[in-house]
Amino acid sequence: MKMTWKKTQSNAANNAARKRKIVNPDLPFDYATCDTDTSAAAEPPKEPEDSRNDGGRNTSGAGSDVGDEKKKNIAQEFEAQGNKLAEEGRYREALSKWETAITLMPGHAVLHEQKAQVLLELGDAWNALKAAARAAELEPTWAEAWITVGRAQLNFGEPDSAIESFDKALAIKPESKDAKDDRLTTSHLVKRRKQLHSTGLSLNESRFLVGDQG
Repeated sequence: MKMTWKKTQSNAANNAARKRKIVNPDLPFDYATCDTDTSAAAEPPKEPEDSRNDGGRNTSGAGSDVGDEKKKNIAQEFEAQGNKLAEEGRYREALSKWETAITLMPGHAVLHEQKAQVLLELGDAWNALKAAARAAELEPTWAEAWITVGRAQLNFGEPDSAIESFDKALAIKPESKDAKDDRLTTSHLVKRRKQLHSTGLSLNESRFLVGDQG
């Protein structure tokens, strides 16, 4: 099974389709936001003298920019370490590195998508779904993110929702072989589920992995 640790947001290489299982796009979770104190102060704080340079221009943002760049560089180092570990099949160690990188760079969609892939490898479909959905939220026009959402949904046991995600990927990238193959396989599973329902099998007995054929 080929993983996609070296993918980038702008140029993601196609992967061999993973055979997995399905989830509802109306996910029962949200992303917490931090409340900020908006109470007004008696008077505005005075600007420190060292935040100005010649001509009285405010340079207080310069230090913040440097700090952000440093955090980004550190995050990229952790991401690269995670990529190497994932390529070696050391998924839990890779996940740890990527979690640290996400803490430093939470808006990096590729990290969330790769995290989802590793979680799928580890059999944690629900958290994989949350990570993949976050990647798609950050980069809604990134087809590979929607493919991973679909695969996570399939693993979670919801093939109908997975088909919707594969359709979103194909709307963005019609030539995607992964999306086409996964959608076709999932459609077969949905058809088989309906056949099993007609024979009186329970809902739980009608959940399958993508790789199930027959």
